Amino acid sequence: MALGKDYVTQECSIARALEIVGERWTLLVVRDAFYGVRRYNDFLVHLGIPRAVLAARLQTLTAEGILEKRRYQQSPPRDEYVLTERGISLWPTLRALGRWGREHFSEARWRYFRHVDCGTELGPYGECPACRTVVPLEDVVMEPGPGLDRDPADPVSRALLKPRRLLEPLETEPAQESS
Repeated sequence: MALGKDYVTQECSIARALEIVGERWTLLVVRDAFYGVRRYNDFLVHLGIPRAVLAARLQTLTAEGILEKRRYQQSPPRDEYVLTERGISLWPTLRALGRWGREHFSEARWRYFRHVDCGTELGPYGECPACRTVVPLEDVVMEPGPGLDRDPADPVSRALLKPRRLLEPLETEPAQESS
């Protein structure tokens, strides 16, 4: 029997969620949005994703209310993609998936997530063990870990080598002019 294209016969909230975020690349687009990536070209170069796939994923995420498309430049028209409250609510899922992946498939520490107020690394559920509270997303700082490439080729990866708060818009360096 051929595998269906959707999960409409499944009476399961996980299946319904996979209809939206279960496509290849989708959660990586959402992850990058948490890291502050907002612009189409930045998603493109950081993920190495085909243009048509990225366009389709952004369209779906926008249609489902996970990302909001905002105009940041009128001429020529340019838009950016910002997480909505619905998108932000995916943070515990992404955090848990990242921890699971590290525990079972990689010992490399690519990133640390810390509480801005005290610098303590977050616990498995986004809590601060020192302050004994769940840390709001805007109070989470992401720091590079020792497993990251210290000389990446793309400008997004270079910008992510500096500690930064989640959700803050990512600013990449302008392209270098050839002499």
